[in-house]
Amino acid sequence: MLLPGGGPKPSDPGPCKIPTAAASGKLGVAHPCAAPATRVTFAGMTTERTRPRLGPPTPVLDAPDARELAGFYRSLLGWEVTQDEPDWVQLAAPQGGARLSFQTEPVYERPAWPAVRGRQQMMLHLDIEVDDLDAAVEFATGAGAALAGFQPQEDVRVLLDPAGHPFCFWVRD
Repeated sequence: MLLPGGGPKPSDPGPCKIPTAAASGKLGVAHPCAAPATRVTFAGMTTERTRPRLGPPTPVLDAPDARELAGFYRSLLGWEVTQDEPDWVQLAAPQGGARLSFQTEPVYERPAWPAVRGRQQMMLHLDIEVDDLDAAVEFATGAGAALAGFQPQEDVRVLLDPAGHPFCFWVRD
């Protein structure tokens, strides 16, 4: 991962320096940094493939203004900005692991909640575990969220972020 200054993140070893099998002329030889071969079954067919290194996925939320929406989630979650570009912002949990990115989309349309046929539907939503639903809702609405009019479960609260993305607070039993 490159930081805004262009250098690699200290904990990131950077790209592997070992040439690929194709570059070394040893086709059919697995790259030493690749995961071991894995048996994959799909649609009744089984093949053996080498899985490339895949990092943890980072959800990306589109918005009319990436920085504005990232500011809301930064306030809500207490996460740190790790990338800040004109149309792209990434936040990361201070303890590491989870990340959330935001991308400016000039033709962004707010999703309808609940879903309505013929209107933009949400593509994903965030589930956030909390200790106290009422306190979490009060905090989130103070940061700029809105409580959704439709609440499908008694022990969950659906809120809408400033760009209209639904997210849920829930309490573990």
